[in-house]
Amino acid sequence: MPHITESVYKPAWYLPNGHFETIYPSLFRKIKDLGWQRERLELQDGDFLDLDWLFGQNKQLAIITHGLEGSSRRPYCAGMAKKMSETGWDVLSWNCRSCSGEMNRTIRLYSHADIEDIATVTAHAALKNQYDSIVLIGFSMGGAISLNYLGRHKNVNPAIKAAIGFSMPTHLQTSVNRLEEPENRIYKKRFLKQLSQKISFKANQFPGELDAGKLSAIKVWSDFDEWYSAPMNGLSNAAEFYEKASAINVLTEIKVPFLICNAQNDPLLGPLCSPVEMAKSQDNFWLETPRFGGHVGFYPYNDKGFSWAEERVPQWLDTVL
Repeated sequence: MPHITESVYKPAWYLPNGHFETIYPSLFRKIKDLGWQRERLELQDGDFLDLDWLFGQNKQLAIITHGLEGSSRRPYCAGMAKKMSETGWDVLSWNCRSCSGEMNRTIRLYSHADIEDIATVTAHAALKNQYDSIVLIGFSMGGAISLNYLGRHKNVNPAIKAAIGFSMPTHLQTSVNRLEEPENRIYKKRFLKQLSQKISFKANQFPGELDAGKLSAIKVWSDFDEWYSAPMNGLSNAAEFYEKASAINVLTEIKVPFLICNAQNDPLLGPLCSPVEMAKSQDNFWLETPRFGGHVGFYPYNDKGFSWAEERVPQWLDTVL
């Protein structure tokens, strides 16, 4: 498939670099309530997932997965949900464990490597309304979860026809390295603060099973993954976690058409997150690397209030479905 480097998207003049493109829409974009219907999905391990639905009596469903420390109703998820709903899709925007506004019950949280929860969500959704077609749309970590599921799971739901990942850390070690760059300390500090609060909560919830005291000793992001992400996901160390979490290792196993769209000025992604040669040699792999966009940004919006990313998804789906 072609590797597309250019696009019609251009950022607003007052957003001079990828950091501004990343932060501005996160702070200032507002989307009024879309009429979500929330469903709590009880899990076999005693935990739960909160699912937000937009129903339109359609036979096709878009399942949206948010990014690290995001939620189903973050503006980037809500904007995509609105667009897909208006173009004839039911929408399910789901919350990873601990991300719906209520802490989950088990010690387990979520990660880029977690494919079992999205498998459960997809199976539940397909059975609930007997959808003919399902597409997976993921942002950042959500893209990694979606494509890891398609590449690693032994029983991918046959209703899934395509997948899209935006601002996706396809090679997680690269993104971890980028977090250590001085210009990215604002993102590292924010993520670490939020996740540390959850680790502290879990340490109190499950005495003796987590050592929250190590949080104060974290110097680099890989410390967090070594001491928490890996063991909480049943893995031995950060290196094994990065291998399992990096979708680049399983892209050749994906059978359905899929698109990865990573902006060249994304402050959180390195070159290995956009594997150009792999895309050129794999018939079902579209890779789009616009010059601008930041991380889950793609601001400004058109006269209908949609971002370039939100317009791009139905355009691309029309070419592959």
